Amino acid sequence: MMLEMQAWSGDGCAMDWLWLSMYHGLAMLWATFWALVLGFTISGVLQVFVSKERMSRAFGQSNLKSVSLATGLGAASSSCSYAAVAAARSAIQQGAALLPALAFMFASTNLVIELGAVLWVLMGWQFVLAEILGAFMLIIIMWLMIQWFLPKTLETEIRSRAQGNVQGANHCHHPASPGSGLARRHQIATATPFAGGHEGGKWTGVAHAFVMDWSMLWKEIFGGFLIAGLLATLIPHRWWEALFLQSGPPVVRLIENALVGPIIAMLSFVCSVGNIPLASLLWSHGSSFGGVISFIYADLIVIPIIIIYAKYYGARAAAWITGIFYVSMVLAGIIVDLIFNALGLIPQGPRPPSAVEHAHIIWNYTSMLDVAAAIFTAWLLFLYFKSRDRDSARACH
Repeated sequence: MMLEMQAWSGDGCAMDWLWLSMYHGLAMLWATFWALVLGFTISGVLQVFVSKERMSRAFGQSNLKSVSLATGLGAASSSCSYAAVAAARSAIQQGAALLPALAFMFASTNLVIELGAVLWVLMGWQFVLAEILGAFMLIIIMWLMIQWFLPKTLETEIRSRAQGNVQGANHCHHPASPGSGLARRHQIATATPFAGGHEGGKWTGVAHAFVMDWSMLWKEIFGGFLIAGLLATLIPHRWWEALFLQSGPPVVRLIENALVGPIIAMLSFVCSVGNIPLASLLWSHGSSFGGVISFIYADLIVIPIIIIYAKYYGARAAAWITGIFYVSMVLAGIIVDLIFNALGLIPQGPRPPSAVEHAHIIWNYTSMLDVAAAIFTAWLLFLYFKSRDRDSARACH
C-alpha cells in the first residue's frame, strides 16, 4: 500500500509545501536506511580492529606511504565533517604532517562505505565509481598544490597553533558555547569509541562504534534529507537550470558547472552523507556530471567548517586550506567528467526525475531490507546500553 502524501488544495493550505518537503525527505530516508545501517556496521567492524591513535604516529612525513596510509585509514573510518576536522587536528598534535592529516580528513568523509551505499541507491553505480576515482585524484591534486603553493612557514604555524594549549583548545576552539550543538559535535568527535573501557566482546565494540557514528552524523543525515526536500518543493526547476549552464561551448559549461557545485554545497550547510539527496536533485535539474561530483566533495568547506579551521589554525591558514580544497574539488570534478565522457560512462538520455521529488514510502524489497536493518540496529543498541549500564555499575562500586 502506498503511503503517499496527498496534495491539499485551497487558500488555507499555506503550509502544504512544508509537509510535502518533510514527506519527501522521510521517503528518501526510508529508501536508504538499510544502506546507512550496512555502511555504519562495516565501518564499526573496521574501527574495532584499527587504532586511529596508533596509526596517526605513522603520518609524520608527507610521502606516499604516509598519505596512502592516511587515505586508507580515513576510508575505513566513518566520520561527519566535524569529526574529521577534529581527528585531523588531533593527528597534527601528535606529530602528523599537514598533508596526511588532510588526506585522512577528506577520505573519512568522502570515501566511507555508507556514503557509497547511499550514492548507489539514489544515483547509480557510475557516480560511485566517479566518487572513488575522483577522490584519489583530488588527494593527488591537493598534494601537488601544497607542495607548490603553500607557504613554507604556514605548516609550521598550523602545527604551532594545533599543538598549543590543549586545555584551552578543548574548551575554546569551537565556534560555539559549551552547551551548543556544535560544541557537542566537537565533544563526540574527539572521543574514542571505547573511551569507557567496556568489555563484552567484539560485537559490543562494534555496537559502541555504530552508536558513536550515528551520534556524530544523525543531524547531517536528517538535515540533508530535509533540506533536499525543501529545495525540491520550493525552488522552481528553472532556477536550478539558471545556476548551471545548459548550452554553449562544452568546455565552458564543464568548468562553470564544476565551479558552481562546491559553492552550492558551501551555502547549503550540509555535509557528508547528507548532501547525496541534494546531489540527486542537482543532477536531475541540469548539472553536469563533473558539477555533481565536485558538489559531493565540498562537505569540508561548508561555512561552519571554515569557521572551525580559523579557530583551530588561524584565519590565514583557514583561507589557504579552503582555497586548496576548493580548487582541488573543481579540478577533480572536471577531470572525472572528461574521463567518464571519453569512456562513455556518463549516463545519457533524458535526466531521471529527482529521487527526492518522486520519493514515496511503499512496501517493496527496500522496505524488507529496512525492517531487517531496524532489527539489527535494535540488537546493536541492546548491546550498547547493556555495556554502558554495566560500566556505570562498576564505576559506582
